Amino acid sequence: MIERIIRAVAGTLVLVSIVLSLTVSLNWLWLGGFVGFNLLQSSITGFCPLEYLLKKKATAKRN
Repeated sequence: MIERIIRAVAGTLVLVSIVLSLTVSLNWLWLGGFVGFNLLQSSITGFCPLEYLLKKKATAKRN
């Protein structure tokens, strides 16, 4: 379930950055680049910041 959430958030952020870059400013492409970089570093290191936050939230919810 967490992997689906991560993919959905990443995809949404990339699409939002594209729309905002077309309508507001090209600087919004940095958001898409940041998301892509995080996906790349996650595939190399195995560490995903969003996954960490989601697991921490799930653990806190159980206590």
